[in-house]
Amino acid sequence: MVSFMLKRDLGAQYNPLFFLAALGAGGLTVSFFLYPMFLVKHSDTAMVTFNHLWPILTGPVSLESVLLGLDLLAVLFFAMLHFRLLAWNIGEYRRFRRTDAYAKLRDSNAEISLMAIPLTLAMSVNTMFVLGALFVPNLWSVVEYLFPFALLAFGAIGIYALKILTTYFARTLTNGNVDFSTNNSLAPMIAIFALAMIAVGLAAPAAMSHNTASITLGMLGSLFFLTIAVLLAIVKLVHGFQAMMAKGINEAASPSLWILIPILTLMGITWIRLAHGLQHGFDEPMNFTGLLVLTAVILSAQLLFGLIGYAVMSRLGYFEHYTKGDKGNAGTFSLICPGVALFVFGLFFVHVGLIHNGLIEHSSWAHYAVMIPFVLVQAKTVEVMLRIKRNILHAEPTVQARPAEG
Repeated sequence: MVSFMLKRDLGAQYNPLFFLAALGAGGLTVSFFLYPMFLVKHSDTAMVTFNHLWPILTGPVSLESVLLGLDLLAVLFFAMLHFRLLAWNIGEYRRFRRTDAYAKLRDSNAEISLMAIPLTLAMSVNTMFVLGALFVPNLWSVVEYLFPFALLAFGAIGIYALKILTTYFARTLTNGNVDFSTNNSLAPMIAIFALAMIAVGLAAPAAMSHNTASITLGMLGSLFFLTIAVLLAIVKLVHGFQAMMAKGINEAASPSLWILIPILTLMGITWIRLAHGLQHGFDEPMNFTGLLVLTAVILSAQLLFGLIGYAVMSRLGYFEHYTKGDKGNAGTFSLICPGVALFVFGLFFVHVGLIHNGLIEHSSWAHYAVMIPFVLVQAKTVEVMLRIKRNILHAEPTVQARPAEG
């Protein structure tokens, strides 16, 4: 019998990286949102809304209406999974804080794993925005009132992330004694991942609002976190590769080779959103040719790290032992975000880079053909997400003893 109950009361066995399970589910929610976002016409608003989808869903039955209905079901499924895993993580984390293992974590290299919490909370805000856009009628008529709340939410999460990050650096830079022998991976870049997620969230009001104050605050806040993310990424990337080249990669942390894929996706989308903000907020002409170059460069870098990471993990037998075997742990959920991110940025490359520059026609066979590789990546990511969630987080079913026969 398959159990759908999650493990409980992990105590000292809990790891903050379990928040990545909720993060992955939220990322998949956003990924399914991109189908109507890019394929359904919405020239009157910056993003697709319920008002654009309802006529399709209630009109004559067609392939478009059926696929849209299935897509919305997928959005709801992964959104509910995200909030279920978020609630589970918050409960387990609160119990974990009362253990000696938590105090030990705060005094070790693993302290940086706490950045998974603001990272996931930022994804929760994105997930709620997606649900509001797709399922709340006439939301766009009041969206200008919602943007300040979005800025406050991302701002609060950003402050929380900076508190974790500055505490970590204050301890390591004053006390020293950092164990570099355990840093032979890119796992510490989860901090950059979190900062980039906050930056892209703050850039959303800048891209979509028509209020000068919202645009300006969104842009300045986004640039602040984007700048920090870029600077730290350079430092962590150089140091991480130096350690890996010298000592070989930590097997359990080998998926961290893929962490640059979601980081690059978030940085790229942040820049695209800021370009839109400059266009309608400050009359700066949109350079779609420049965006073609930007998206092509970022996608190229993502494919490079994707191939390197796959080759390394295949050689180490990571997929066999961690995603299919019994070695899976909290860090295994870091496999989900790269798949989501490659799909998401692949669609941005197709639509912002190729279609907006007139290189392929929207809704043509070429349009759908170039989407196929990214759709396959998404499908594989969904399969891996559900499998490792079942293997790692599901409680063992309780077997009740059969009564003795008289």
